[in-house]
Amino acid sequence: MKLMRWLTALCLLAITGLASATNYTLWINGRNGGGTIGNYDSFTYWGPASAAAGVNKKAVNWDGYNSIATQNYRIRYALDCFCTGNNWCYIATHSAGDLMLGYVLANYGGSARMKKNPAPNSSGICGNSDGTSQTGWNIKWVRAAAGAAGGSELADYGSWAVSDPLTQDLKTTTARAMYNHNVTRGIWFYMYAGARGAAYSAILPGQDDEVVAYHSAGGVSGSSGGAFCNPSDWFCNDLTLGTAANQGGSLKWSYHSVSFRDDGESYNHYTNGNWGGIVSVVRGAMVNSAY
Repeated sequence: MKLMRWLTALCLLAITGLASATNYTLWINGRNGGGTIGNYDSFTYWGPASAAAGVNKKAVNWDGYNSIATQNYRIRYALDCFCTGNNWCYIATHSAGDLMLGYVLANYGGSARMKKNPAPNSSGICGNSDGTSQTGWNIKWVRAAAGAAGGSELADYGSWAVSDPLTQDLKTTTARAMYNHNVTRGIWFYMYAGARGAAYSAILPGQDDEVVAYHSAGGVSGSSGGAFCNPSDWFCNDLTLGTAANQGGSLKWSYHSVSFRDDGESYNHYTNGNWGGIVSVVRGAMVNSAY
């Protein structure tokens, strides 16, 4: 009888543990920000909060102005809140949000993190759950729209005509030397590259979305950017899909795979307050895959 009670108790504990596990979808903004910092339900940067964007979606807001080094704690707060203990996260990034998340994983993804209850206060900080810790975060994968971890030539040449700290970080050589982009803690980054460029983005090499060129949006490795295009363009090397080496032999960073290349040149960089541009493609992927 005692054995039966003991086995029943164990089963109940297992069921309780399974029931408490929750998946979240985190959206990390890029340059200029816009959402209310600390409020994970503020989707101003992206578009209407009513839009489907993955299971239990949360907006990880940071100011999009100051440096990656001084703002990355905002992302760590969110990862601690929603991606520890029994909880797991899917993550979507846009533009400089890719640089931000890559920096966080490379520098803090191997650190001890206290397990948290996903109930943030007004500053976006969650309390400890059971007093235990874990190494890094529970992240299933990342989908990066117009990833800027490789920087942008618009920052190199002063095309934004600003001197904010983030623009300095987005210079191609600076972004690429900021951390080891091959260190993702085994987490896959699926890259989505837009190609609806404009005449004023002529300084961006190869195909681009008006702000970020394929070398960055496609996760191409190296100390500086290069020119990469769609197969229909004969004047520069193709950005290949998946993890394969690009035409000409250049490689992608480890755990980086091109999921979408804008062969139709249909998607630009901008959300336009309505989940627009290349973000629309990633949102569709999150709806279909983050559950």
